[in-house]
Amino acid sequence: MKKISNSFKSMPAPQRPHGIVSSGNTKGLSKPMAKKTAKQFDWLKTSETKLPKGKWFVEWFSEGEFHAHKILRVIASSQTKFQKATLLETNAFGTCLVIDSETQSCKFDEVFYHESLVCPAIITHPNPKTALILGGGEGATARDILNAKSIENLIMVDIDREIVEFAKKFMPSWHRGSFKNTRMKLLVQDAKKFVEETKNKFDIIYSDLPSPIEGGPAFEMYTLEFYKTLKKKLNKNGIFAAQSGPGTPLQFKLHPAINNTLKKVFKVVRSYMIYIPSYDMPWAFTFCADNRALDPLLMKAPQIDKLISQKFKNEPKFIDGETIIGMFSIPKYHRKLISQNKQTIRKNKPMFFTTSYGQEEKKHVKIEN
Repeated sequence: MKKISNSFKSMPAPQRPHGIVSSGNTKGLSKPMAKKTAKQFDWLKTSETKLPKGKWFVEWFSEGEFHAHKILRVIASSQTKFQKATLLETNAFGTCLVIDSETQSCKFDEVFYHESLVCPAIITHPNPKTALILGGGEGATARDILNAKSIENLIMVDIDREIVEFAKKFMPSWHRGSFKNTRMKLLVQDAKKFVEETKNKFDIIYSDLPSPIEGGPAFEMYTLEFYKTLKKKLNKNGIFAAQSGPGTPLQFKLHPAINNTLKKVFKVVRSYMIYIPSYDMPWAFTFCADNRALDPLLMKAPQIDKLISQKFKNEPKFIDGETIIGMFSIPKYHRKLISQNKQTIRKNKPMFFTTSYGQEEKKHVKIEN
């Protein structure tokens, strides 16, 4: 699961908005010039513009940016103790899971996210047999870990039983039976408490947690103190891999802070990113290890392809050697922001973050019934 934010609200209205949402302000221009400007830029949309007919789910990313999904139908919805989950059938991305008004994953491209989180660590580790997932409610992260031939024991810890049951019932193409796999044990409890109390150690630990929102269940699992505890639960050659926030330059604050915090715990900390169409933005991940020989930047594409053929029962749909080399080759702009970041996320100085912009902007989009 990638993120949590505000309350979900299905928005009745459209086909997809085309052009650019704009105030259309011509104040200060002469009447002939204003008329000419309005005609010349008639492709610009104003605050009076209505979305096309239909039902729409709209995500606000900033004061001046939103992404609208045309909804064909609402498949199911569930309000849990922690969040609201809604499964929608969309025009562009097929079935989509929305949690608290944010897109979590869509059938069209969920494999982009899950294989990117899972596969680099399995490929890099010499022989991973045990793994732990923090979060991972849909079961897709477990699915891709269990695709590794060497994995003998997998523990998944998620705090929200109702989300897990929701996924079991309505999202079979995500989990593909992973919840019934005898190699996996599902624990419904606080992942932080589990890490602090478990006597088990793991070859790979995955963080598939929601964003660190204030008052949410996950923000303390983004701190230096927690990462130090987590590291003690790794075996020799252990690897920690985590989803770590948006990669878009417009919201690139959480990831550099996570990266800088983890550098105080692990010797090897590498950022990597992939673009996820249904998110309408790149998403960032972090790879951590203490053994410098496991640094993914040391690997070449042909070597990775060979390891993929050896390590996985079924060939990954998204990942191959060239893809992994590309995702670890992040742009100069991002590298600079990461290197300049000096923030350490601590228990007494937590970082709160969500990709969703405020609700006020929704008032400026009129919905046609």
